[in-house]
Amino acid sequence: MATLVRPAARRLRNPANSLRGIVRSVEKHERVLHSLSDIELAGRARTMRGPLRRQGFERGLVGECFAIVREAAARTLGQRHYDEQLMAGWGLIQGKLIEMATGEGKTIAATLAASAVALAGYPVHVITVNDYLAERDAEAMAPLYRFLGLSVGAVVQGMPRSERREIYARSIAYCTNKELAFDYLRDRVAASRDGSQLHIGLRALRGGARGSQELVLRGLYFGIVDEADSVLIDEARTPLILSNTVGGAEEAELCRQALEFARGLSPGEEYTVNMAERSVHLTPLGEDSVADLAEGLQGVWESARAREELVTQALSALIMFQRDQHYVVSDGKVQIVDESTGRVMPDRSWERGLHQLIEVKEACEPTQRRETLARLTYQRLFRRYVRVAGMTGTASEVAREIRSVYGLDVVRIPLHRPSRRSYASPRVCMSQREKWNEVAEAVSRVAEEEGRPILIGTRSVVASEQISAVLKLRGIEHALLNAKQDRSEAEIIARAGQSGRVTVATNMAGRGTDIRLASEVAERGGLHVILTEYHEARRIDRQLFGRCARQGDRGSCQVIVSLDDEIFTVFAPAATRVVLGLGALRREFPVALLGWLRLLAQRFAEQRGRELRTQNLKLDRQLDDILAFSGRGE
Repeated sequence: MATLVRPAARRLRNPANSLRGIVRSVEKHERVLHSLSDIELAGRARTMRGPLRRQGFERGLVGECFAIVREAAARTLGQRHYDEQLMAGWGLIQGKLIEMATGEGKTIAATLAASAVALAGYPVHVITVNDYLAERDAEAMAPLYRFLGLSVGAVVQGMPRSERREIYARSIAYCTNKELAFDYLRDRVAASRDGSQLHIGLRALRGGARGSQELVLRGLYFGIVDEADSVLIDEARTPLILSNTVGGAEEAELCRQALEFARGLSPGEEYTVNMAERSVHLTPLGEDSVADLAEGLQGVWESARAREELVTQALSALIMFQRDQHYVVSDGKVQIVDESTGRVMPDRSWERGLHQLIEVKEACEPTQRRETLARLTYQRLFRRYVRVAGMTGTASEVAREIRSVYGLDVVRIPLHRPSRRSYASPRVCMSQREKWNEVAEAVSRVAEEEGRPILIGTRSVVASEQISAVLKLRGIEHALLNAKQDRSEAEIIARAGQSGRVTVATNMAGRGTDIRLASEVAERGGLHVILTEYHEARRIDRQLFGRCARQGDRGSCQVIVSLDDEIFTVFAPAATRVVLGLGALRREFPVALLGWLRLLAQRFAEQRGRELRTQNLKLDRQLDDILAFSGRGE
């Protein structure tokens, strides 16, 4: 059914067609609403609660509600929802994952569904990928919500619990997926201290409300997940863990010993590395070597299992986690870089002593080790909403997984204006040095000679700094946006569409930001995007390309990659060696093979990602069964 029947049915009948009826329903009310004063229109919005609660979200009623929101948006924001955005809003109300091309206006489309549900009196969460977007969108859409009589706010990192509780109590709360998940976990821990549901009920009958005062959320009713593929797929590989600090000063010495032992082991003989699975394993010889090294030491070194796990973690810290790729060192602290967005996560740390090992490796003062209080996966969290919906620019490639795990059907919304994006022939280089020089040549040609802005996308901080160094040597002015310049993002993006402007950005895909073009740029061909390394998922490449040629503008994109990029060397090493050999014989790379090599590497990477998410889901269910037997919560 999932593999053959449903895809064939979708090709014969476009599911987006079923959403077009909402446009006619909205148009029925437009003439009357347009003639109302602001006070009368706002009053009309407040009368919607009763019908929505009694009749539910049926099309005719939602059409009237959308018409009110559309007219209010035109008056307060100066923006009028167009027909495709109405279709998207209707899909969100129905609990679907809406795929809208980058730049098609997902932010304002979400206001339709959020307003309709909030007008009915139900709590709404609009969930996005970072604090910047949550604050920006809540502030930008606040005039519309206030006009409709709705309250809105944003929950961001570092906010005290009392303020969080007050914002979650508003009609609509904008928040990030991580803040929401950890608030949910903290509520679970707080609720577990108050005993069973029976005890909570008895206390409520007696008039006690101590437990409810500790909670910040008021339930999970309706959630709209922005950048849904990033949240539901990319970030679902790793469970979220609520922890507190344990341990003392002896941690630093323990980590130093473990790193010293790990450096003394021989690769291949005493340990093996699987870069595709990001795992390190000690061989039997390695286990014996660790036992010999630990002879005479006290504490954890006396336990075979504990010392082997500690040394394995030390090997991972040395081999698997690289500075300026997986983390940065800022102000003497190790800060994790979110691989999906390229942003720093200052309040996050790796578990099981890995974070402390990396801190000692980088000569930083080690923090205290953390122990787990509660654990949760995104797969479990989002299935607990009464209704959840999503928006993204790229979800077709993972539609089957999203349907099977979250029960969300993916519907692609048609473009508001035809795309005018052009694609240049890909350029494949034999080495990183050749690639950066080729990128610099393209920048010189497009930015300096044609006067067009350029966005260069890289996968890591170190790659962004490498191309930045090459551009500096050539005297090409540019802006650098990575985890180290995260605070100046808004300023950099605001200028990225100016004539001749060059911007180097890590993981621009998923940042949810618009690059607005200067007036003269459109005539010259629009924004030019250069992809310097394929991502593990094809849809993320599509997201980067989607930064250009938005809303009918002109734009172009180009691929300049190297055969020693991680995607090829890790996920298709044998095939890459064969292709390199062919290139050496012919003294050039056979470009026709690039599509095949890319497909092979990305399919393997995507398959590995699916396996990791499946393992998390299975482990989650196993823990649920075990905890249910033990009587404990998450």
